Amino acid sequence: MESLSPESKEKFETVITTAMAQAHVPGMSIAAVKDNHVVYAQGFGARNLKDNLPATPDTLYGIGSCTKSFTALAVMQLVEQGKVNVTDPVSNYVPFSLGTEENPITIHHLLTHSSGIPNLGIAEILIPRLAGEEEHYIPMGSSTDLLIHINGAKKEVVTPPGKRFFYFNGGYTLLAEIIERVSGQPYEDYITQKILTPLKMERSTFLKENYQKDSDAMTSYFVQEKEGTVEITPADHPFHKFIYGPGGLLSSVKELTHYLTFNMNDGVYEGVQVVDASLLKDMHKPHIERDPGLFGKSAYGYGWGITEDFLGHTLVNHGGSTGMSSAYISFVPDLNIGVVMACNMGGAPALELVSLGMLALLMGKDPEKDIPVFEIEKKLNMLAGEYESYKGIHKISIMKKGGLLYAEIKEKFIEMEAPLIPETENMETFTFYIQGPGVRTPVEFVVDSSGIDLYIERNRFHKMTS
Repeated sequence: MESLSPESKEKFETVITTAMAQAHVPGMSIAAVKDNHVVYAQGFGARNLKDNLPATPDTLYGIGSCTKSFTALAVMQLVEQGKVNVTDPVSNYVPFSLGTEENPITIHHLLTHSSGIPNLGIAEILIPRLAGEEEHYIPMGSSTDLLIHINGAKKEVVTPPGKRFFYFNGGYTLLAEIIERVSGQPYEDYITQKILTPLKMERSTFLKENYQKDSDAMTSYFVQEKEGTVEITPADHPFHKFIYGPGGLLSSVKELTHYLTFNMNDGVYEGVQVVDASLLKDMHKPHIERDPGLFGKSAYGYGWGITEDFLGHTLVNHGGSTGMSSAYISFVPDLNIGVVMACNMGGAPALELVSLGMLALLMGKDPEKDIPVFEIEKKLNMLAGEYESYKGIHKISIMKKGGLLYAEIKEKFIEMEAPLIPETENMETFTFYIQGPGVRTPVEFVVDSSGIDLYIERNRFHKMTS
């Protein structure tokens, strides 16, 4: 890696493999771009556990909602061609009846998740159905079913358009429908011909048959914890046209570096202008504020999230999960650096954190010092483990789940599991509390050279194992 010392590279790869083991990630791939050159590309773990086939930079993964920026890009191409305008009402293109004539929901509102429509559960209907895991028995077999489902949600609309961010997958399914109707092509054909082919992303696909015949494609997995045991089960990746627009693309981290380069090069890839630079810039611009993220103020553009201050720079990013595969794409435009990661399990918590660590390294920073969440993760891992009171009379497990610690007690006369809520945002101290009905119980960890002690109300526990 051109931009990292051997020591930094070794340390970073140790972070990746440790995070994978903790989160039970079967296989993961990562690639980084700097100044239009791939400076790192590596696979870790197995793309297929049964045969222990290695994950590589060429492994195809389902990238989930990272697909949204491709859908938004297609819309901007149609804007450039004069075929649509982002201010056009959605009802101009599809039989869509939410919103009002005086204040219509527009293409802009769907692109930015600012329509006022909350999640209507379309992905939650289709993904379990297609994976053979669960059935909600809600009609979703045709475009007519889709529009009946959406148009029947008039009472679910929370705010007038443009007022509040609600992540609405169905909006991107509607955008895919608009792309089809305006272009006269199936959505997947349009994206392949107008975006993937110019970007030389030849193996990236929406189609099940292409995925199945590819020699380096992931096996996707459901990873679940049941009664303290982790179950990793192969799963059928979902393929359906209603999933394509919001989250249906499969790609490799190597091919996605082409996409990163295009995004950081004013819409040009290897001399080909894929979209006008000003329209691409509109995609990367904040259009509506959303809840703060790890680095404070956060917004949404057209198919991209925007973090205003990532170590002093604007970060453009998006994550995605199909429930059985995940991806995270991020780049810092003014430094011309970007990272893409993907894995074959859903909702992998390691993706965003490790990607941000790589970006920090490319910026010449030390992730453990400059990104507070790394230090927090280190502290949480240190505190997690098994604890016992005097002579082992009482036992308590402290478990790390996501970004929180949980206390679990399983004894004859008491069973309890509760989150430990930190007293301070960055965990400057090891003080927490458990919030019960009208009761707030203090929790304190004391760390010194002799070990770790845990105090909960009248009880003192000693850490026994990691």
